Amino acid sequence: MAKTVAERADILPALGEVFREHGFEGASLAHITARTGLGKGSLYHFFPGGKEEMAAAVLAEIDAWFEANVFAPLREDADGAGAIRSMLERVDAYFRSGRRVCLVGVFALGEVRDRFSGQVLGYFARWREALAEALGRAGIAPAEATDRAEEAVLSIQGALVLARALDDPAVFTRSLSRLDARLLATQG
Repeated sequence: MAKTVAERADILPALGEVFREHGFEGASLAHITARTGLGKGSLYHFFPGGKEEMAAAVLAEIDAWFEANVFAPLREDADGAGAIRSMLERVDAYFRSGRRVCLVGVFALGEVRDRFSGQVLGYFARWREALAEALGRAGIAPAEATDRAEEAVLSIQGALVLARALDDPAVFTRSLSRLDARLLATQG
């Protein structure tokens, strides 16, 4: 039996999980209706543009969460070191300690990359830039801050992939612990 949903936002978490599990191309209407509990008519009522509109809405929701919980605090918190440690905690919680793949990363690597290139580019670029700003406020020289920020985003994304490939979420947790020490290490 199809369920009743009052707002489109109520569907987005379930849609996100379908796209995480199956990718954009593999996320069939059958998978989407099964996960959301909605019939095709309800889905198209909320998303007249179909699966592409669903994916764009999910990416926008992820982007909004990261903007509010990761990027803005990195840019705005006067305590750069504290903002970085908070980022690591929030990233760990969001990715469920390595048990949840990065949907933006999935889209970046998949055949659908060009359809969502603006959203994918914006997510990763803003993360790197915000982290570099926080590192600068923590006393790291600008060029080194940019390098460390890029390395950190790379390390987080790589750790997610490796944790998934090895079916060992502890890989992600260990990577975040190492990042905590490396990001704020005294310049040498």
